[in-house]
Amino acid sequence: MKKFIVTLVAMMAVTFSFAETNSSKVDRRFDVSCNMDRLAEVLALDEDQTDAVEAIHNSFNTELQSLASVRGPLQRHLVHQAVRKDASKMKNVLNEKQFGLYMRIMLNTLRNRHL
Repeated sequence: MKKFIVTLVAMMAVTFSFAETNSSKVDRRFDVSCNMDRLAEVLALDEDQTDAVEAIHNSFNTELQSLASVRGPLQRHLVHQAVRKDASKMKNVLNEKQFGLYMRIMLNTLRNRHL
């Protein structure tokens, strides 16, 4: 009887973890959060820029996660708009070299996540 209960619990745990993975897969795709310390190091940001970039990136990440529930061509259009808005805000904070590197990182991230 004990083996049966242990087997049942193990089977339910695997089933629930599999079901959770499928349902949260869409949400993870839209999560573009990153290590801000590493980003600041790569972009050579000063303290003021780091704070501003972190705030802008957090709002961008929140906006993208809200688009996870939208489907079809509208989703692609809204993602494009969110990226353009993020880029225009970042352009005000970063210099030309930093902005170019940031956009390369961001666009590669979005491409890798199939957005």
